[in-house]
Amino acid sequence: MYPILLKFGFIQIYSYGLMVALAFWVCAFLLSKQARSLEVEKDFFWNMSGWLLLGGILGGRLLYIIFNLNYFRENPREIFALWQGGLIWYGALVGGALSGIIYLKLKKVNILKALDLIMPFAALGQAIGRIGCFLNGCCYGSPDLIIPAQLISSFNLTAIFITLRLLQEKKHKEGDVLAAYLLLSSFERFMVEFLRDDSARNYMGRTILQVISALIFLSAVFLWSVISGLKKKTPVQG
Repeated sequence: MYPILLKFGFIQIYSYGLMVALAFWVCAFLLSKQARSLEVEKDFFWNMSGWLLLGGILGGRLLYIIFNLNYFRENPREIFALWQGGLIWYGALVGGALSGIIYLKLKKVNILKALDLIMPFAALGQAIGRIGCFLNGCCYGSPDLIIPAQLISSFNLTAIFITLRLLQEKKHKEGDVLAAYLLLSSFERFMVEFLRDDSARNYMGRTILQVISALIFLSAVFLWSVISGLKKKTPVQG
């Protein structure tokens, strides 16, 4: 693995931090190209991405600390060592969503329509981030199977990105893309956890992240059923 990609004297470029920064830039750039469909200025998504990044990092790090509380009690200085990795996507999703919704409310933008636009790029950002995990050596697969779980996850998430972009191009109800993202990404995470070897299986042979994935999947099914029930009341997007 290559946790440190380059060294310039006392300056070190960490692979995980670099890929997170790259994911942020790529997604913000691509979203800025979609600004017209939301009837906002091009810098809207650049500004919003700052909120999403901050909320995502705080949420992802907080959940990681909670899951590894004993370690951080003994090593409190490591709490801020983000360049070494240590973010959990579901925490980042909640933190990013909360900060993003606050921003959308302040700007008086349709929240569901905006989330439908954003979610494919969230999957793309995850896919890029998983490459950072591979280079950093975290989120690893079982050594017995010698499987690069991070790269498999990156491939899966790229496929989800493409699927959601295709869904965006078709006529759909507000919230459809959001629900599809939650369904596909939670199912992907549930399945890839079988390949990973970095979490205890304390819940009927399943990891805590598989439990969370199952709950999100069921919530997404409920959301989609609600959206389907509103078909006659709301216009399609396309």
